[in-house]
Amino acid sequence: METRYKNSIGALTEQEYRRLREKRVFVAGCGGLGGYLIEHLLRLGVKGITVCDGDVFEPSNLNRQLLCTPEVLGRSKAETAARRAAQVNPEVQVRALPVFLTAENAQSLLAGHDLALDALDNWDSRLISADACAACGISMVCGAVQGWYAQITVLPPGDPLLERLYPQKAAPSSSQGSLSCTCALCAALQITEAVKLLCGRPSPLTGKVLYADLLRQDYQLLTL
Repeated sequence: METRYKNSIGALTEQEYRRLREKRVFVAGCGGLGGYLIEHLLRLGVKGITVCDGDVFEPSNLNRQLLCTPEVLGRSKAETAARRAAQVNPEVQVRALPVFLTAENAQSLLAGHDLALDALDNWDSRLISADACAACGISMVCGAVQGWYAQITVLPPGDPLLERLYPQKAAPSSSQGSLSCTCALCAALQITEAVKLLCGRPSPLTGKVLYADLLRQDYQLLTL
């Protein structure tokens, strides 16, 4: 086994590690959540990652987005993620897609992956991604942050949980801003469920919602 991954054994079995090394993961969004998600996937050593984001970095991203530095302002988020990936773990195959997910392209972009990670910042795109995952037969690990609060859930293919949680007409606003610590925690919780699914373990968040209140350190797991 490669020295790089030896310290993962114990938490993971060698069989789980070998399974993980054959998986391809789609990351929708390379901002506050996406940067942390990509970093964790690289250090876990999955076979391949597709990073998708049509946006560029702006000064307002500097407060919370791991990939954002003054040097990359104005540059593509997806392409910056790919450059970072080459520095962290060149063994992982990384494909950068500097485009936004749409109803027209989502299914074709998600096809061929084993799992999708949602790091999107709007509910319309999240619902589009969920529909495409259903069509491709893959699960999606969803994360959302606002202020001190995070929300994480695991959607099996075709699960209508998002529509029940947030109908498009009642989508939440982002007026509370976002903190780096909230993004980092949310992404860490997403990755823990992603690793379980990729290794063949069940996820306790399947079809459920974990709410995290970092201000009061209150965590609730809800079954709808």
